[in-house]
Amino acid sequence: MNEIDPAHRFSSEAVRQFDGPADGDKPGGMNDVARQVASQYRRDTMSPIMVSGVLRMVEFAVLLVSGLCVYFYYVGFFNYLAWQYPLTIAAASFLAVVLLDVTDCYQVVSLMRPITNFGRILLVWAGTFALMALTAFAMKMSQDYSRLLFGTWFVVAFVCLFGLRLMMSKLIRRWARDGSMERRAVIVGGGKAAEVLIRSVEKQPYNDIRICGIFDDRNDKRSPALVAGYPKLGTISELIEFARIARIDMLIVSLPLTAESRVLQLLKKLWVLPVDIRLSAHSNALQFRPRAYSYIGSVPMLDIFDKPINDWDSVAKRAFDIIFSVIGIVAFSPVMLATAIAIKLDSKGPVLFKQKRHGFNNEIIEVYKFRSMYTDRSDPTAKQTVTKNDPRVTRVGRFIRKTSIDELPQFFNSLLGSLSLIGPRPHAIAAQSHNLLYNEVVDGYFARHKVKPGVTGWAQINGWRGEMDTNEKIRMRTEYDLYYIENWSLLFDLRILFLTPIRLLNTENAY
Repeated sequence: MNEIDPAHRFSSEAVRQFDGPADGDKPGGMNDVARQVASQYRRDTMSPIMVSGVLRMVEFAVLLVSGLCVYFYYVGFFNYLAWQYPLTIAAASFLAVVLLDVTDCYQVVSLMRPITNFGRILLVWAGTFALMALTAFAMKMSQDYSRLLFGTWFVVAFVCLFGLRLMMSKLIRRWARDGSMERRAVIVGGGKAAEVLIRSVEKQPYNDIRICGIFDDRNDKRSPALVAGYPKLGTISELIEFARIARIDMLIVSLPLTAESRVLQLLKKLWVLPVDIRLSAHSNALQFRPRAYSYIGSVPMLDIFDKPINDWDSVAKRAFDIIFSVIGIVAFSPVMLATAIAIKLDSKGPVLFKQKRHGFNNEIIEVYKFRSMYTDRSDPTAKQTVTKNDPRVTRVGRFIRKTSIDELPQFFNSLLGSLSLIGPRPHAIAAQSHNLLYNEVVDGYFARHKVKPGVTGWAQINGWRGEMDTNEKIRMRTEYDLYYIENWSLLFDLRILFLTPIRLLNTENAY
């Protein structure tokens, strides 16, 4: 049993193909209590990973600047600069941050208790100097360095470092108290198992998990209305709507791993949400290798799904969007200006057309396009798909739709943050195929919204653009979108970005 890799027990493919019931895309309507609780958690929180990551950079800067200040104090700012001093100070500062990371000094628990970790921090800083001295001795360079200068830096930098830690401790405690920095979790499944799980989590010192409530399909006999002081807020289907409103970070399934069919049934509903999904393993008889688990304190969890493009990945992707959106706006500004003039000369009405579409986590966003239809025949809901030789489309509209010039204003959507440059294309909220909404055609369709939609995407450069006139086209577009979400990387985004102009030359499905 120990040889089983739990990461493959509940893959995305297995969940999608599971033949049990899955009505998670059709919320059952929350009760007033659940809606009130959800409204309390609308505000985004700071990720502990992001906070500790920023602190790494700040501490590197503090060590580096303090070292340079000591150096310039002794040598003089305008005197000859010996290159080896600043270089050594920078290398030692970087090494210290790495060693602090290796010794878990950036864990939230450590950051909240700097006094307890005083000895460890001092040991790391002393170890950094020991390694620096050993390296200088081995390279026969020790005589080139001033012991007084580096001794002064050792004291000054440590005082600055520890002072910063004391300040961060107070900030983190305050952020934890007011809910600015926490991981919000919902327990899926009630009863005794949920109670044991909650008690175990609450016993963890300096815990950053905030349990927001419990959702369970079972009746009150098997799943009481109140478990360990937390209310049961509704059924699993109602949890979908709850998670669309509240900024939830994690769903913890408190069911035994042996109930595989029931777990799969739950996951088939829940995997469309942009959250981490964990299976509680604290009471499971099945034992896996220690590296198979993640932990909340000492409570073991099996990682089922991770929130895609999270933490530093989201920072990198946002930077990517801003940089290339600005480049796109500058590069295509003559084309956009000419298009605006042509639209004005061709037909009456505004140059831009704003359409409501589904964005990240099913939020409604407004997407900009150049107007390609006659104003009195436009269809903001996109209930009626544009077809070949559609009489609603203007002369200029036919050209800009075929060449995708009508999409260029979405560079501004990407710059402002409602869209990403690369991602699943956003569909209109009432888009239909044969009188069925897209989510009624494709099981798990809303999983496309686990990330921000994009101006272009993996489906589009593989030929799935233009009219979605068959159910098969919608399914294939969704499959390509899900592949992109599960395999995202910046290199993948770059590949899609540079392939898009080439693939747009194929205008077969664009009209």
